[in-house]
Amino acid sequence: MSAPVRTRNRSSLTHRVRYAARHPQRIAPYLRRLTRDWRIRRRTGGDHVAYYRAVMRADTARNPRGAVGTPSEERWNALGQLQFDYLLGHGLTPADRMLEIGCGNLRAGHHFIGYLEPGHYHGIDISPDILLAAQRTLADCKLQSRLPYLTLVNDLRLAHLPDGHFDVVHAHSVFSHSPLPVIEECFAHIARVLAPGGFFDFTYNRTDGTEHHVLHEDFYYRPGTLIALAESYGLAARVMDDWDKLPHKQSKIRVTGPAAQAS
Repeated sequence: MSAPVRTRNRSSLTHRVRYAARHPQRIAPYLRRLTRDWRIRRRTGGDHVAYYRAVMRADTARNPRGAVGTPSEERWNALGQLQFDYLLGHGLTPADRMLEIGCGNLRAGHHFIGYLEPGHYHGIDISPDILLAAQRTLADCKLQSRLPYLTLVNDLRLAHLPDGHFDVVHAHSVFSHSPLPVIEECFAHIARVLAPGGFFDFTYNRTDGTEHHVLHEDFYYRPGTLIALAESYGLAARVMDDWDKLPHKQSKIRVTGPAAQAS
């Protein structure tokens, strides 16, 4: 089963007018987001990392669960379990070393930390506020003895991480909030940290029509754009069609490095 065709342009005036007519109760929240977008962009001067860090600060202050897109406890648990089960079904073992880019408040991370051998989970995020929430998740789940690494970063160059170390790299709902230069920065450096035979899974907002963004927070890409960008850095990339069968709106691509391609 392949992904359904998705051509809706959520940034178009026509879509916004029709959506407002169908959901008038969401007009006021949208206008608040529009105002916030303008204020933060004016303050951060085009630096997307600074922009999204400010978005996460505001969202985390209001609701740490909602800051990662799942405001209810039930949905937070369900989506974390979904990510864990997917990788488990793709051969994740306790001995694997895992890097989670955009680990957030450990929605999926607490499952990985409890499953992997101590010290084998490394989470990074651009938001200090969400990493404090991640520490609370560790304490609530009594996972301190698993010795996970949680690191604040300012970019996706991964410069502080060792060569060839990670069997699995995972980024859920990160590139869905990233412009192409941020994604390209990650592609330029990901092969260095991947272990031989390792892979990098990421989700993204898929469109099969016009690529666009909504309020500089949500970005929509054609799969071919991301695959071609990965290949320009010597990586192999393919759409994970089995993910599209699951109850999640984003799509998933898997990237492997040159060593994995040759094996």
